[in-house]
Amino acid sequence: MSEIKSFHLPDLGEGLPDAEIVEWHVAVGDVVRLDAPLVSMETAKAVVDVPSPFSGKVLKLAGQAGDVVLTGAVLVEIELDPNLPQRADAQDTGHHHGAPAAPAAPAPPPAAVEPEAADEDAGTVVGAMESSNAVRSEQAVAIGGIKAMPAVRALAKKLKVDLARVRATGADGVITLADVKAAAASPSAQAPVSVAAAPAPAVARAPSAPAPAFMPPPAGDDKDEPIRGVRRNMLRSMSAAHAEVVPTTLMDDADLSAWAPGEDITVRTLRALAVAAKTEPAMNAWLNAKEGTLRRHSAVHIGVAIDSADGLFVASLKHCDTRDGTQLRAELNRLRDGVRNRTLPPEDLSGYTLMFSNFGVFAGKYATPVVVPPCVCIVGAGRLYHAVVPVLGGMETHRMMPISLTFDHRAATGGEAARFLKAMIDDLQRAR
Repeated sequence: MSEIKSFHLPDLGEGLPDAEIVEWHVAVGDVVRLDAPLVSMETAKAVVDVPSPFSGKVLKLAGQAGDVVLTGAVLVEIELDPNLPQRADAQDTGHHHGAPAAPAAPAPPPAAVEPEAADEDAGTVVGAMESSNAVRSEQAVAIGGIKAMPAVRALAKKLKVDLARVRATGADGVITLADVKAAAASPSAQAPVSVAAAPAPAVARAPSAPAPAFMPPPAGDDKDEPIRGVRRNMLRSMSAAHAEVVPTTLMDDADLSAWAPGEDITVRTLRALAVAAKTEPAMNAWLNAKEGTLRRHSAVHIGVAIDSADGLFVASLKHCDTRDGTQLRAELNRLRDGVRNRTLPPEDLSGYTLMFSNFGVFAGKYATPVVVPPCVCIVGAGRLYHAVVPVLGGMETHRMMPISLTFDHRAATGGEAARFLKAMIDDLQRAR
């Protein structure tokens, strides 16, 4: 008798409770091979291809594109084929999932697929998704002869672009994000949409009365839609921050008159944050309020808030205390490109020890930025402005940077926060 295995959705990030189905690469009745692409899943942090942990016939799929599947829920059932390669027990990747524990958070929306019992969990849950710290989702996978990364497929789905009609410009015939965006502007590449015939009007309009012009509302207006992906995670994290953190905000200005022309404002600010974290370690920490512990970090990893059309990402710029300005700029550019292309692996979106938001590039001088646990500190840089400053012998106009520091008062004192802010301002006011 053939053996049937259930594959449970693994944790595709760090403790993420669910993921959304972007695209199935198999259908019920298909024969899938070990480590072949099974499904593309979108989490709050990335779009990843999940490989099959078994070889065999697909018997059941958890849902359709757009459905949310809970971490630990059954994703697919496969009837093992003894004639095809299977992963040996010794090849366990270390990812295990039984039935998930009852969540403390409110129940998920109806669109979520509920977990089932994990009595057939294979232990080797994600196959070869991770190897040498590289994430499998970074590779373009050919599905139906079409080569594209998961993020590209997700974008095509959102823009209703048929990838089969897109001209690939990437290396080895890979479709890029730019190809999908260009195709979105071309009606010939749009995915076909079935339209039902409109019913005849109940009352004929008089010939003398012209039909009124009608402009349909933009898609998404005036209707409730489920919150998914990045914005779903933002909803969770902001709710947790509001419920848990005791926020206090300090505001001040840094005088940038000593700067040389053309200095990189963001890099200088990141350097000042690293200096301040070394000066006052209480702000470069994680608070575990449930356990009553505080972890002060020796390294400075800054979580940089990056705005995108999909929502807010916080990318982790590692080791800011040991990088020079050129290295900081190169790493920041890499993270921003990764957010734009949805290609950042989960490790680039976690592990930061304090947070930074440069909201002033858009508008606003001061703010009360939100601290997201377990961090205890976030710094916001406001819009630069010029102020008249008294100097010996008269008055001068200096360029000023408004700074807002919000900290969790459960983890740090006002004095520690003020010393951190002073150290940051002192470094910003120095010449390069």
